[in-house]
Amino acid sequence: MTNTDKSQLTADRGERRSRGAKTTPHSEIPAPYGGTAATPQSPEHRLLAARGLRKSYWRGIWPKRREVEVLRGADVELGPGEIIGLVGENGSGKSTLLKILVGTLERDAGEIERPTRLGYCPQEPVLYERLTCDEHFGLFGRAYGVSDEEVRARSAELYRLLNFGSYADVRVDELSGGTQAKLNLALALLPHPEVLLLDEPYAGFDWDTYLRFWDLAEEQRNEGRAILIISHFLTDEDRFDRIYDLIDGVTVAR
Repeated sequence: MTNTDKSQLTADRGERRSRGAKTTPHSEIPAPYGGTAATPQSPEHRLLAARGLRKSYWRGIWPKRREVEVLRGADVELGPGEIIGLVGENGSGKSTLLKILVGTLERDAGEIERPTRLGYCPQEPVLYERLTCDEHFGLFGRAYGVSDEEVRARSAELYRLLNFGSYADVRVDELSGGTQAKLNLALALLPHPEVLLLDEPYAGFDWDTYLRFWDLAEEQRNEGRAILIISHFLTDEDRFDRIYDLIDGVTVAR
């Protein structure tokens, strides 16, 4: 996480107001209300479920300081073998919602059930400038609890799938933006997560890598994993099983 991200996250947490947010088992999460979410799945078929997520920030300076509610009851459900899209305008709260789902940002209210293994690809790559790609895999592998042998095997596979193996020994500050985006995605895929949460994952990709991304996404879906892709617009809508629109802080199923 960059210093800018850390500062923003610290400021965000300092501004929050707790409204009884809690985490509950799948079986205790109520059904969607008002048609704001997609048709719910049975608890045993959900990998991630969130209900009634709310988040506010304080804007401006006194005496014009005011509270702005970014999320006003957002619902999201992901089941095995699904690719879900979440679309919203810039500033609509998409990244805020994703950070709450991941757990890096606390919600003001709402309920979440997360899987044990979660992969997160933030919009801005969370990378260390002085480390090589290989060193990133080793560092993140230890954080995930993945053995060194498995890290070597998995990183070799991801280098091949995303076509950036020639940069294995290159430091991040010497990589192009597109290659950094590949590494950012590969790190999220490293531990074979049950759920992948991807924020604008292919924004820096060329056409070849874009196609490789979808081959990889469909492979993950076929293996029973769930993927949530966030973007301000979606192309190839037929690739998605379901799509949410984030409108006025509420998720609406298409």
